[in-house]
Amino acid sequence: MDRRLHCQRLIATAIAVVLAGALQTLRAQENWRDTLNALNREIASAAVWSTDLHLRKAAANLQLQQWQYAIDEYTLILQKEAQNPAALFYRAYANTHLRRYALARADYQELLNIFPRHFEARLSLAYVLQMTGKQTEALDQLNQTVEQHPDSVGGYVARANLEQAMKQYDAAVYDWQTAIAKAPQEVGYVASLTDLLIRLDRRREARQVLDDAVKRGIPRGLLKEWFFQLRIKS
Repeated sequence: MDRRLHCQRLIATAIAVVLAGALQTLRAQENWRDTLNALNREIASAAVWSTDLHLRKAAANLQLQQWQYAIDEYTLILQKEAQNPAALFYRAYANTHLRRYALARADYQELLNIFPRHFEARLSLAYVLQMTGKQTEALDQLNQTVEQHPDSVGGYVARANLEQAMKQYDAAVYDWQTAIAKAPQEVGYVASLTDLLIRLDRRREARQVLDDAVKRGIPRGLLKEWFFQLRIKS
């Protein structure tokens, strides 16, 4: 086959894939708009207040990335039910997208006052604290997350990433190792630990991490970038 023709076909295929994905996204958005319009009609015709209807409307706003509309809806719900957990969590989520971190932090903290073991709220609060430069406070939140949910891998992953940012490398290595022990087939965790060990010039340990991963059944090809890095640095 002519090389230029082959390249043209590859490009055409790639464009078709991108267009198909865009079309699917547009259809999903149109479905959510239809849902939102239907919910608006239901709310307008409802004889009494329905928290469920307003939560569903706010969820549709979130799906359409209408952050301020969602915030307004959750605020309306909280005026009726000051401790509604869904409204507190998702209003904070929407405010985070708008980088209104102080408002998001206040809602996450209020939710944690009500439900101190709320996993997602504590992780989200830690993220907001990091975004506002409060790394030590964020680490405190992640320490609580791991203490409260020792079987949840997400807490260790979040803490490992923050520890790396704070240059607490030994602690980060431990958390990546724990994450791998809890999710041994997760390639991303293996890659993250290997990358950190390479940067710390602990190549022998890094190679052992890769070899152990392959023995567990992770395809070597998925880790070829890190095998290559170890080879060129040896």
